[in-house]
Amino acid sequence: MQNLKIGSGAHGSFLGSMGNYSCADAVIIGAPMDYTVSFRPGSRMGPGIIREMSLVLETYSPHLDGDLEDVALFDHGDLELVFGNAEKSLEIIYDAAEQVFADGKLPIFLGGEHLISLPVVKAAYNKYGSELVLFHFDAHTDLREEYMGEDMSHATVIRRCMDFMEGSSIYQFGIRSGLGEEFRLGRERTNFYPFEVTEPLEMAVKKIGDRPLYVTLDIDVVDPAYAPGTGTPEPGGCTSMEILQAAHLFGGCNLIGMDIVEVMGYGDPAGITGVLAAKILREVLIAVSKGKRR
Repeated sequence: MQNLKIGSGAHGSFLGSMGNYSCADAVIIGAPMDYTVSFRPGSRMGPGIIREMSLVLETYSPHLDGDLEDVALFDHGDLELVFGNAEKSLEIIYDAAEQVFADGKLPIFLGGEHLISLPVVKAAYNKYGSELVLFHFDAHTDLREEYMGEDMSHATVIRRCMDFMEGSSIYQFGIRSGLGEEFRLGRERTNFYPFEVTEPLEMAVKKIGDRPLYVTLDIDVVDPAYAPGTGTPEPGGCTSMEILQAAHLFGGCNLIGMDIVEVMGYGDPAGITGVLAAKILREVLIAVSKGKRR
């Protein structure tokens, strides 16, 4: 692949971002891909929706008494993916993640479907090795070996991570949908916490200590009453306040990367889901920044 030159040229417009990659500690990258979705398409519009709705927020977080203006943040904008070609698009995402990791910055990827997480986790694993921990927030297990004959799908992404990561380094929170065999696999191979988020997360944060942590957050972990704009809504999820409390806990972790995926506009003309995703990201960035300053 050619050099993507992350940080060159035009940049995106997420709340509080600046136009200087070289001085940034955290870098936002859009991955507008939804080629393997199994129900409603449209998550390729997610990065733009999150950016647009971020502008309704203040940079100051009263929860954390911190300000996004104190975070050196650069929004690269969206990657130019090959429409309809998942394999090549995943290669482009991997190259971008590898570059940001190599530059010692915190990558934040905005999806896009959940499959976009796979190359980013792979790039993180190639840098940090077996010490890497993966926190997975989702309504769905994503542990299928294949979906409709395809082993690369938004329904198989965590199973594909297990091709190179030990299940003991994967923690799954808020899961409430999947095949029986997926639930059995989760209980046997990963740290599996169906239905719950906050309490098991508090325990997991203490357990992993200072190990490098990557977080993948499918917005459908939140109940569709709070996040209706997603491709496969599943009732019975956590509240928006609970997911924000989860975001605050990352300030006590060695967070090395994160993504927020499966945000879409369909069924959510008010932008509720986009502004929730933007606020989660604001809270994470401020929490991590304050944690590093302690």
